[in-house]
Amino acid sequence: MVRAFFVILVTFLYILIVGTPLLIYTWISGNPRPIYDVGKWGAKLALWLSGIRLEVRGAEKLQRTGAVIFTPNHQSNCDPPALVAILPRVRIIAKKEFFRVPVLGPGMRMCGFIPLDRKHREKAIAAVEQAVEALKEGHPFLAYPEGTRSPDGRLQPFKKGVFVMAIKAGAPIVPISVSGASHIMPKGKFAIRPGRIRITIHDAIPTTGYTLEDRQALAGLTRQALLRSLEPEEWPAVT
Repeated sequence: MVRAFFVILVTFLYILIVGTPLLIYTWISGNPRPIYDVGKWGAKLALWLSGIRLEVRGAEKLQRTGAVIFTPNHQSNCDPPALVAILPRVRIIAKKEFFRVPVLGPGMRMCGFIPLDRKHREKAIAAVEQAVEALKEGHPFLAYPEGTRSPDGRLQPFKKGVFVMAIKAGAPIVPISVSGASHIMPKGKFAIRPGRIRITIHDAIPTTGYTLEDRQALAGLTRQALLRSLEPEEWPAVT
């Protein structure tokens, strides 16, 4: 718990001290790249302070430019910074609460991140449509098909929004398996345990020719890819 407090404190001070002047710069220049880069270094700092090591497999498969949706499983609060640290510059659909954090929230908006209100269906649909338009403009995205963190580290059922996005925009999906994050920072516990997160980038799944009626099949292909690089204790529970 002491480590978690320390990491949060140092990371928040970093964001406040380094991010504040860059918010002003971005507002004046309209160039969000420096503030995104600062956020990426902040993610790396948080991982280092937490004692988290990353093992990345398939990094050569990352598509550096153009519309693509990276779709990882979501085990813990520590896997988003791990992914931001290794991925090319992406936009993210994130829960709206993050956008209320001082400095961080405005910075996320300036970088084109999209707030998601999961409690209001109309607002959630509007967020998906906003992401579709950004994809059509050529911006890559990071989005979690599970919609929220797993309570036990096991892969959870998928929501349909990510696959609707991909089909409407004609953007390929790149599944990313995240393994080990739930042991480092389990959901519901305010503690960080040093350890290793294994991240596996899989081959892209093209969506050309898919219709909205095919979204379940697309979700199935994504799910199969993720499962290939998860440990048995991270597989969905048998019911």
